[in-house]
Amino acid sequence: MRILLVLLLVAVVSAKQYERCEWARYLKNNGIGLAYWGYSLANWVCLTRHESNFNTDAINHNTDGSTDYGIFQINSRWWCDKGDGTPTANGCNIKCSSLLSDDVSVAINCAKRVVRDPNGMSAWVAWRKYCENQDLSPYLAGCGLV
Repeated sequence: MRILLVLLLVAVVSAKQYERCEWARYLKNNGIGLAYWGYSLANWVCLTRHESNFNTDAINHNTDGSTDYGIFQINSRWWCDKGDGTPTANGCNIKCSSLLSDDVSVAINCAKRVVRDPNGMSAWVAWRKYCENQDLSPYLAGCGLV
């Protein structure tokens, strides 16, 4: 029982739910800036709002057997290794579990790698549906970012 409790506490401590402006500042301070690979900071905030609601511990199991992980919902078929023998391109050369940490540096670096792919942010369904060609000013409103 004690081991289970400790494991549950570790799981709770390792996940982080960012607030919108907190996340925008974090991204800006970690190399996303005004237009990483042609995408504004507001695009990144919009993307992560609709993919994970800024939750580092988000997981989504897809109908094709792949899984999306972390705040960016990085897909296991293309970008990370689930470690279960499922085929993967593992374009970011990481274990998918590393995307579920409140240390989001691995997730940010992998998301940057995804965006450098020819599909860019179109790799994310949520970006195409909610962010592409939309007014994104509300995602940075009141955050004090220039």
